[in-house]
Amino acid sequence: MAEEQAVKTISVKELTRKILDHEKVFILDARNTDDFDDWKIEGENVEVINAPYFDLLDGVESIVDKMPKEQNIYVVCAKGGSSEFVAEQLVEAGFPNAFSVEGGMKSWSEHLEPIKVGDLTGGGAIYQFVRIGKGCLSYLVESNGSCALIDTNRMLEPYEEFIKEHQLKLTHTLDTHLHADHISGGRKLAENHGAKYYLPPKDADEVQFEYNHVHDGDEYKIGDKTIKAIYSPGHTIGSTSYIVDNQYLLTGDILFIDSIGRPDLAGKAEDWVADLRETLYKRYKELADDLIVLPTHFMTHHEMNADGSVSEKLGVLFKENHGLNIESEEEFRKTVSENLPPQPNSHQEIRETNMGKITPEEEQQREMEIGPNRCAVR
Repeated sequence: MAEEQAVKTISVKELTRKILDHEKVFILDARNTDDFDDWKIEGENVEVINAPYFDLLDGVESIVDKMPKEQNIYVVCAKGGSSEFVAEQLVEAGFPNAFSVEGGMKSWSEHLEPIKVGDLTGGGAIYQFVRIGKGCLSYLVESNGSCALIDTNRMLEPYEEFIKEHQLKLTHTLDTHLHADHISGGRKLAENHGAKYYLPPKDADEVQFEYNHVHDGDEYKIGDKTIKAIYSPGHTIGSTSYIVDNQYLLTGDILFIDSIGRPDLAGKAEDWVADLRETLYKRYKELADDLIVLPTHFMTHHEMNADGSVSEKLGVLFKENHGLNIESEEEFRKTVSENLPPQPNSHQEIRETNMGKITPEEEQQREMEIGPNRCAVR
């Protein structure tokens, strides 16, 4: 008797590349509908439908008419187990092109895809690590064999692999602010490499570990290039932007491509509205229009460039981003403090983890981060 053939699988890295390369992708999401409605795989050419696993235990007859015959079907669930069962059911029902997504939405949430944003003057480059399933963006600046990382995610392996592959020496890790939607890996990565970890002190009153302070106007030499800190409060009281090589403006969670940062994640919405407006409407207005804005988050795939990166010139955002064009201070206050989307999952526990107050196990950290980022005003 022939051995039963294993269900075909696809890694989240392979799936990410297909989406970023604008291939047509069909997703069958087998999670509960509430989870699907909260957060799903999306992309320019992605078609996704939801059919809960428990509805398919006795067969897939109810959905066969929705399945494409000539296209691969990528089945995803929470962790990768249920999707194998559903994919096997689809194969038996006459869809040999069904694949199970390895590791499910947990792996999707954690994948980091490095994309080169551009060259620095006279040598060096800046890379954006796109966390496509979470909407997080982190940055590696390299020059003359040295590098710095900004807003590092907790999954360190992709950064470690990149540093090793490019034979770089990590000298600095910097956070733009104390994050509330994802756990920072900056301090741990700095420890691994004997580098220095930096954090704005106004965000660090309750931090339980030693760190290097970031102040307005501070400059950091990375090889032959300079990263300059620009105090830009509003999302948090310590929020700090970084200008790299006088070309790139790393805005943290203050300014996004289609929106602006929310000031309520530390419970200080009313207190920080004026700071947010001051940063966006005065501090940033004084900067060069041709600076390329690189935020720490994106909301949807519509903010992505053709290569999957996320960026836009500051001058363009002042023309096109609604959050930068609210003339009335009262309307601005209402926009950023009322009718906000739900706060990120486990945001208080994530803040406490980033303060060093609690040290959850790795699996718990994964659970804390599951779901979309919600750092923007909608």
